[in-house]
Amino acid sequence: MDHLPHQKHQRRALTTWSIVLLLLAACFCLRPSLAAEADANADASGDVRQVWKVLDYLAVDYAGAVGNGAVISASEYDEMKEFAETAVTRLTALPPRDGQPALVKQAEELQAAIGALASPADINRMAHSVADNLLAVYPVPMAPANTPDVARGKVLFESKCFACHGLHGSGDGPAAAQLNPPPIAFTNHDRARQRSLFSLYEVVSQGLTDTPMKSFQQTLTDDERWDVAFYVSTFAGTPELRTEGEKIWKDDTALRARLPNLEVLVHTIEASLGADIGDDKARAVMSYLRGAPEAIGHASAGGLALARSQLAESLKAYQAGDAKRAGILALSAYLDGFEPIEAMLRGRDAALLAQVEGGMVVYRNRVSAGAPVADVTAQAQILNGLFDATDAALSGQQDGVATFLGAFTILVREGVEALLVVVAMLTFLGKVERRDVLPYVHAGWILALVAGAATWGIAAYFVNISGANRELTEGVSSVFAAVVLLGVGIWMHQKSLAGRWQAYIKEKLSSALTRKSAFFLFLLAFVAVYREVFETILFYIALWTRGNGASILGGLAAGIVALGIITAILFRTSRRLPISQFFAWSSLLIAVLAVVLAGKGFAALQEAGWVPAIAVNVPQIEALGIYPSMLPLIAQGVVLVIAVAGYLWNTRSSASH
Repeated sequence: MDHLPHQKHQRRALTTWSIVLLLLAACFCLRPSLAAEADANADASGDVRQVWKVLDYLAVDYAGAVGNGAVISASEYDEMKEFAETAVTRLTALPPRDGQPALVKQAEELQAAIGALASPADINRMAHSVADNLLAVYPVPMAPANTPDVARGKVLFESKCFACHGLHGSGDGPAAAQLNPPPIAFTNHDRARQRSLFSLYEVVSQGLTDTPMKSFQQTLTDDERWDVAFYVSTFAGTPELRTEGEKIWKDDTALRARLPNLEVLVHTIEASLGADIGDDKARAVMSYLRGAPEAIGHASAGGLALARSQLAESLKAYQAGDAKRAGILALSAYLDGFEPIEAMLRGRDAALLAQVEGGMVVYRNRVSAGAPVADVTAQAQILNGLFDATDAALSGQQDGVATFLGAFTILVREGVEALLVVVAMLTFLGKVERRDVLPYVHAGWILALVAGAATWGIAAYFVNISGANRELTEGVSSVFAAVVLLGVGIWMHQKSLAGRWQAYIKEKLSSALTRKSAFFLFLLAFVAVYREVFETILFYIALWTRGNGASILGGLAAGIVALGIITAILFRTSRRLPISQFFAWSSLLIAVLAVVLAGKGFAALQEAGWVPAIAVNVPQIEALGIYPSMLPLIAQGVVLVIAVAGYLWNTRSSASH
C-alpha cells in the first residue's frame, strides 16, 4: 500500500493546479476573448486609418461638389455620396467599442446631410467631428516619433513627387497632363487651410484610391513620410508669412500652450485654429510651425499639456451630454498625458503623484456614474490645480542627483520582484538535483531581457505604445504571474510539510518535471522578468526626455551593480537553508508576491479601462501593491484567502498522516 500516499499527493497537486487554472480562466474572463480582441484591435488600425482618410477627404473636397444648395459637379457629388456610404460601412465593421454606435450614428447623419446638399461648411464640421471621435474611440499612433526634417523632406519630394506635382507643388509636373484626376496643387490655400498634417502624412503613406497617387509605405520610412508631409505643407505659405508667424509664436504664451507638442500640431486644422484666434494669425503661425517643427518640440515633452487638453475636451463632452466620449477622453488624459511623466514626478513629489492619481480616479468615477455637471466640473478644476502643482514640481531641467536616484531606484524596485521569483526557481532546481531543467529558466529570463530591448526599440523608433496598451500589458502579465505564483506557493508549502519529503523528491520529481513542466518554468521566468523590464523601460524613456543622460546611465549602472549584490545574497542565503526550510520560506515569499502582483495587476487593468475604478479611503503603498481602489484590494483579499486556505489544508492533511 506504499503507493497510496503518492496517489494522495498527486490528487492534492491536481486539485491545487485545478484551482490555479480556474482562477486564471476567471481573470482572463474579466473581459471576453482578451487575445482575440487584442488581435482584432491590432488588425483594425489600418481600417481606422482608412476611414479617417475618407472622412478627411469628404471634409476638404465636398466644396468642389456642392455649393449654394446645388450640385456643382455630378461626378464629384457621386464620389462624395460613395465615400459617405463607405464611412458608414467601415465604421459598422470595426471591432465593438463603447463609442462605436455613436460613431456610426454620426456617420449616418453626415451621409444624410450630403444627400440633402448641406453646405460645405456644415459637411466640413461634421466630417471632422466624426474623424476626431473616431481617433478617440480607436486610438492609433498619430504623431511623428522624431522631429521631422523639412530639408530632407524637400530632397525626397523633388526625387519622388516632382514628376506629378511639380517643383513647387503646383500640380504642374511633366507627367501631370496625362493623369486623371490631375495632381493636387499644394499651393491652393483654400484646400490647405482645411487639411491637417496628419492627413497629408496618411496620403503619403497609403495613397489615394482611384487616383494615380500611390502609397509610399514600402519605399519610405515612417520618419521620411513625415518629412515629406511637413515639406508639402509649406507650399501654401510664403517667407513673409513664416517670418510673421515666428514673431507671433515667440510673443504669444497662450498660443504656445495651445500647441504644446507635435501631436497637437499635426492634428490642428488651420481653419479651426483661425476660428479661435483669427484667420490671418492662424495662417502665419501654421506656416511658420510647419516649416520649422523643431520650434515646437517633440510630442513626448508635452505630456502634462496633453493631459490638460484631454481633460478639457472630456469636460466639454460631458457638459454636452456625451458621457461615453467624456470617459474615453478622461482615460486618455491619464494614460497618454499624465502617466508617462509619473516616473519623474515620483522622484520629486510622491505625495503629489498619489493626489493626481486619486483625483483622476474620482473624476472618471463621477463621469461614469452620471454625476451632476457641477460636480464633474469641480473635480476637473481640482485636477487642473494639481496639474499646476505638477508643472511647478517638474519645472526646469531635471536635477542630476534626482535623475540618478530616480533611475537607480526604478531599476532596483522593479528588478527585485523578478529576482525573487527567478532565484527561487534556480535554487529549487539545484537543491533537487535537476540541473537539466536550469536552461529553461535561464532561457526564460534571458529572452525576457531581449524582448524588453525590442520593446524599447518599438517604443522609441517605430510606434508610440499607447497608455492603454502599456497598462494592459502590465495588468495581464501581473495577474497571470500572481495566479501562477499562488499555485506554486501552495505546492511548495505542501512539500515542506509532507512526510518523507526527501524520498518523495528524489523518487518522484524526475517524473514530475516533464517537458511540459520545464516549459512552464520557462514561461514563468519570462513573464516575471518581462513585466518588470517592460515597466522599467517605459520609466526610462520618460526620464530620458527630460535630459541628464549621464545621470540616467549612472543610475542604471549603479542599479545593475546593486541587483548583482542582491542576487548573490539571495543565492547564498537560499542555498544554506535545509530543503524543508527552503520550501517553507519560499512558499511564504511567493504567496506575498502573488498578493502584491494581484493588486498591481488589477490596478493596471483599472487604469487601462478594463475594470471599473471605485475609490476607497486607504493609503497607497505601491511596494505592497496596495492602492486606494476597491477591485485591486478585493483581488488581493481573494488571493490572500486562497493562500491561507491552501496552507491550512496542507497543514491539516500533513498532520492526518
